[in-house]
Amino acid sequence: MKRVLLIVAAAVMAAATTAQNPTIESGADEVIVHWNNDTAPHSSLDPKAEVVVKRGSGYKVTHTSETVFYLFKAQNPTGHAIAHFPGGGYESVNLNFGMAKWLSQNGITTVIVKYRLPNGHREVPLEDAKAAVAFLRQNAERLGIDPNKVGVSGNSAGGHLAAWSSNVLEDERPNFAVLIYPVISGKIWSSRSQQATLERLLGKWRTDIDIENHSCELLVTPQTPPTLLLHSDDDDLAATCNSTLYYKALKHHGVKASLHFYPSGGHGWFGRDKWEYRQQWLEAVKEWVSSL
Repeated sequence: MKRVLLIVAAAVMAAATTAQNPTIESGADEVIVHWNNDTAPHSSLDPKAEVVVKRGSGYKVTHTSETVFYLFKAQNPTGHAIAHFPGGGYESVNLNFGMAKWLSQNGITTVIVKYRLPNGHREVPLEDAKAAVAFLRQNAERLGIDPNKVGVSGNSAGGHLAAWSSNVLEDERPNFAVLIYPVISGKIWSSRSQQATLERLLGKWRTDIDIENHSCELLVTPQTPPTLLLHSDDDDLAATCNSTLYYKALKHHGVKASLHFYPSGGHGWFGRDKWEYRQQWLEAVKEWVSSL
């Protein structure tokens, strides 16, 4: 009887796990597990198991311990490639594959990166970002990519990771960046959500110097790559001043940059197929990247 009960309990637990962690259906041409907390240079030391929740047309993933590249190969490649870092406030990675599918159909090879969350270990997402850029360059020939046309993009906290990568990576500095309603600065608190994003990245022992070193507008130099910024004027989570501060710093240092504001849209465009400016922002990315 005990054995039967144990088997039933195990079956219930397995069913619960499956329900909690559905298979991520990306439609990607390739899904590459790059490394995890045990094999990467650094670990987030998160003791909890990864959790995947289906949300709308995408997935919310928390406690990420494994770095995965979802590769969408370009049709009629232009030679450009993008490593995209989703948002989630450094608390989750909110995967949505619509942008990648659209860009790949328009000649731009795109990798959506399920990066490891920092859990206060700030080096972890940065080394995942570096690995994604390196992956695209190392596979440039087979994917029809020009290794000098590899960029990064990100939305919300992923925008912070893309901007941060643009300024501090040396061996694998991207050639351009696309920042979509990014969190940029720890010097402004446009909302509690923005403040919490940087707190999760830096951990409870953060200092004022840590905040400055991760406020991307203060990191810009003439070597920062060309950058496109896109934002909604009514964003109440990562206010437009994030993009304007970064744009101002870019222009101060003579870096090519373009800034697009949309009258409405709030925070979080991904997965909103019926948003009135959806086609406009996708076309803006394609045209700007293609001009480089």
